[in-house]
Amino acid sequence: MEILFLIKYGELALKGKNRPAFEKRLCENIGTQLKGSEYRIIRKFGRLYVETLDKYFDRVSTALKNTFGIVSFSRALQAPKEMGKIEESALILAGELFKGQRGSRFKVAARRADKSFPLNSYEIACRLGDLLLKSIPGLKVDLNNPDWILNIEIRDSVYLYGPEIKSPGGLPLGSSGRSMVLLSGGIDSPVAAYLMGKRGLKIDAVYFHTPPFTSEKALSKVKELAKILSRYLLSISLYTVPFSEAQVRIKERAPAAEMTLLMRAAMMKMAEKLAGRCNCNSLVTGESLGQVASQTAESLRFTGNQPSLPVFRPLIGLDKEEIIEIARRINTFETSIQPFEDCCTLFTPKRPLIRPDLKRMQDSFRSLEIEELLEIAVNSAAVFTF
Repeated sequence: MEILFLIKYGELALKGKNRPAFEKRLCENIGTQLKGSEYRIIRKFGRLYVETLDKYFDRVSTALKNTFGIVSFSRALQAPKEMGKIEESALILAGELFKGQRGSRFKVAARRADKSFPLNSYEIACRLGDLLLKSIPGLKVDLNNPDWILNIEIRDSVYLYGPEIKSPGGLPLGSSGRSMVLLSGGIDSPVAAYLMGKRGLKIDAVYFHTPPFTSEKALSKVKELAKILSRYLLSISLYTVPFSEAQVRIKERAPAAEMTLLMRAAMMKMAEKLAGRCNCNSLVTGESLGQVASQTAESLRFTGNQPSLPVFRPLIGLDKEEIIEIARRINTFETSIQPFEDCCTLFTPKRPLIRPDLKRMQDSFRSLEIEELLEIAVNSAAVFTF
């Protein structure tokens, strides 16, 4: 049996003359997830459609549910522009929705994009609603609070569909360039990666590994987070950079109160070096204003001053509960809270600076004489692709 999915998008409709490029990218991203399946993607004004076989229903549904750029999708039936054929399809779809225990209260919503069709939207809705009431015992019309809606669109053909399944929206992945996210094992950075992917950035990731201060379990945890993110990001390359020697240098030479900020500055430097080699045009962090000492406005001014690339902080105005809510929704939360500490946690001073002086911190960073160690570390990075 052949199945048709009707796909709706939001922001892409506002792109004017650039819209075809965004639609093309979206189609490519859907196709990437459906490799090995039998399918056909159809582009028509304001809509995308995917035709596939019944056996691929679950796979296509999962792909569309996780694809940035899609607002919603529905399983649909296609009919010729003849009221008799439309009525036949409406009875089939309404019967499925009613038997599927969607509820008995319904409404018909019609949209006539093709104005040459003899009935207007109101007339179509009334005629089909009356037909369903007479043909399917137990149904009730409820225009204000229906259990389900039978949607009818009169376009090049007639498309009938039921409830819409929500997708993440945003822009198609890769339509805004490429970025490097500083991925720790915590709650915040995976959420930041997801949110910037939603804005069209193709994401690579860097993790700073510090054996023997942190265990291989900490690294495995980050790999698992990257694997989860790949469901939304199509694929992700995780670069693991050895940071132990640089961390020891900072501990030996820096005042305790400055250690966290200096480590963060070193990480930003290394992330920028790696980004340049991976054709990334920006960095992404999971920083939220005021959440910890290294995320005050003064601290962010210092650490953000290290790279020349733009630094995107999508969580900057969110509180922890809001971040956790997103982490739960994208299924990274349970992995993030596994009790394997990262290097920043282990080397956090008892009284870190929260209002650092920019010039003093820049002088402290130069005094570390750490550039060579950072270059060696980046050159020693291992890469894992998910």
